[in-house]
Amino acid sequence: MRRLVGLVGPFWGVMAFAIMAGIAGHLAAIAVPVAGLAAALSAAGFDFMPAYGTLFAVLAACAVARGVLHYLEQTANHYIAFKLLARIRHLVFAALRRLAPAKLTGRGSGDLISVITGDIELLEVFYAHTISPVAIAIGVSVVVVAAEFALHPVFAAIAATSFAVVGAVVPVVANAASGASGKRFRDELGALDTYLLDSLRGLGEAMQYGVARARGAEFFRRSATLADREAELKDRAGANQAAMSVVVWLFDLAIAIAGLHLFYFGHITLAHMLLGTVLLMSSFGPVLALASLGTGLQQTFAAGERVLGILDEEPAVAEVAVGMEPAGAEVGVDGVTFSYGGDPVLDDISLAVPEGAIMGLAGKSGSGKSTLLALIMRFWDVDRGRIEVGSVDVRSASTHGLRRTQSLVTQDTHLFNESLADNIRIGRPDATDAEVEAAARAVRIHDVIAGLPGGYATRAGELGDVLSAGEKQRIGLARAFLRDAPLMLLDEPTSNLDSLNEAAILRALEDGRAGRTVVIVSHRPSTLAIADRVVSLEGGRLS
Repeated sequence: MRRLVGLVGPFWGVMAFAIMAGIAGHLAAIAVPVAGLAAALSAAGFDFMPAYGTLFAVLAACAVARGVLHYLEQTANHYIAFKLLARIRHLVFAALRRLAPAKLTGRGSGDLISVITGDIELLEVFYAHTISPVAIAIGVSVVVVAAEFALHPVFAAIAATSFAVVGAVVPVVANAASGASGKRFRDELGALDTYLLDSLRGLGEAMQYGVARARGAEFFRRSATLADREAELKDRAGANQAAMSVVVWLFDLAIAIAGLHLFYFGHITLAHMLLGTVLLMSSFGPVLALASLGTGLQQTFAAGERVLGILDEEPAVAEVAVGMEPAGAEVGVDGVTFSYGGDPVLDDISLAVPEGAIMGLAGKSGSGKSTLLALIMRFWDVDRGRIEVGSVDVRSASTHGLRRTQSLVTQDTHLFNESLADNIRIGRPDATDAEVEAAARAVRIHDVIAGLPGGYATRAGELGDVLSAGEKQRIGLARAFLRDAPLMLLDEPTSNLDSLNEAAILRALEDGRAGRTVVIVSHRPSTLAIADRVVSLEGGRLS
């Protein structure tokens, strides 16, 4: 809660306004029945009361003020909430960018979507309906206890005890009773989102192999389990609300009995007894709002934990804002050892790729070829040894400068649901249409794009489904050609291409190799034939 409150930051002025408006609004609401009772007592002849006409005017003014002040309070709270949700989304996206790709590898995309959308949206409850209500409840309680003390200290003691029990003890007990139910619910919801997204993406394969119905049944089973979990949370919240009603009724009864006792023994007048009782009975609104937070905030705090977990997670590799710029495109790998969480992948690897050379990496799947490219990109840091690009250790090189030197093409190319021209232009955002077309021609994708109804303006569709796997791979290569970085890292760049297109792309690489260093990973001897030198990785070691 402290961390979430800390994110309010620049909006504390608006929050203070919301709190003051809320306190004034609740006091106006409390004043309505109290002023009404006072007016009735004045009309009945209690001579120490103000004129009942004046009291009725106060009552009417308070009724109108309550509506206006409540509107101002809610407007201010929701202004803060929605501004903060935008700020938190910005922080989460920045954190994901910082964590990618190492810390996001293997994490379910559905779970991330659940955090970015549902979890952040759920924090609106905290910022709009929690922070200021807590302060409002405290402020109103202090004023009411002071007013009760003016009537009699016993009234003040009962009021203070009742507010503490209803506004503090009950929420804490309810929260403890709920345990980690809220977090389990949010975690299971994220897992369900991941399962659904995975099922939708693989729907064609599921139908082909006759498992679509089974996956659907599993989805409904998980949904039913999640619904049962949510029902448990709501049942607990309902039970807490029922218990709270009994607690409030007992305190109402306590002050009524105390008032009768004090009046019977002549310690207070009948008017004081009635005013003290009605004042307490009409002032539970702010603390009752807190009483429901014990279970109502379980999911909100669970969502907050998941959001803060992303914000707090340390990246596998810290960006270097100010560092040396690679002076060239030669690559040096010296005694590199690397493992994923203790599982060795590379063991004492050393090799050199001169500037302007094409180096081929061969080997079985899992031998560490793609990992070596990722280390050159500094997606991870080596456990031992050193990797240099342009005679600069990648760990001390400026991250921006290092990225500007490199381009990476993998066998799985992601296309954004934007125009095909913009998808290619990712390689260099300021590229002209002519330069985009030239890159497309170089990788033999121009004719395919030109044949589409919208040409280069055609949207790629969700997950790039407008194009085939081989065509998407050529879009990835077009990005790299357009970027024209001095160091090109290619991971199975022709895995989805036929022989004709493979030959054309290799010819384009050969024609454009001047001043460019290329490291190419492939299982195809025909692809590796372009390399000046081919080395093989076997079990994490050069062979």
